[in-house]
Amino acid sequence: MRVLSLSDIVLESIYTPGVAERFAHVDFVLGCGDLPYYYLEYLVDVLRKPVFFVRGNHASEVEASDHGADRKAPWGAVDLHRKVLNFNGLLVAGFEGSLRYRKGGFMYTQADMWWLVLEMLPRLLWNRIRYGRALDVLVTHSPPWGVGDADDPAHQGFKALRWLLKVARPRYHFHGHIHVYSNATPTIHRFRKTIVINTYGSRQTQLRIPQLRHTSQS
Repeated sequence: MRVLSLSDIVLESIYTPGVAERFAHVDFVLGCGDLPYYYLEYLVDVLRKPVFFVRGNHASEVEASDHGADRKAPWGAVDLHRKVLNFNGLLVAGFEGSLRYRKGGFMYTQADMWWLVLEMLPRLLWNRIRYGRALDVLVTHSPPWGVGDADDPAHQGFKALRWLLKVARPRYHFHGHIHVYSNATPTIHRFRKTIVINTYGSRQTQLRIPQLRHTSQS
């Protein structure tokens, strides 16, 4: 499977009619937060591929539409927050938001995120029993603690996500939130069994999951 992942900024190279031909080979899209709803809706309409997303800490509670119908989520896209999904054999889960550093929506304390992660464990355990693994792809806005995050309070990662990578051992973890201003900035890290990818802007990734073929046929 090939995935197009996006976060944090609107790219003119994506928000253009040519995107349909350019990404015709992509199987699905991941929005990793702080993207306007209209941007993801455009990809739903033009690519005709599944679009999954989580909200970032700068997400709007309500976004106005040019057609006069306000919405609280991008139409046609699937919200991954607190969900565990099986997409054509690919086991996917997600969490929105960043560490709380001020008042506002879509921000969580370390304790909040621990609660959300622990709440998901029964579904991950069921995956391990049924499929032999808990999770293939984790999608979040923020990075895990100490893996590609930053030192300032607004951009520190979540400790619960770091623990989740140890326990669930997903093959990939896609996140946003950490802005990249230099080509010298590392955007891919390996943490135990997981490849952690900062998808700031956009990135294409070929997912290599050995068990996927067997799972999708079961």
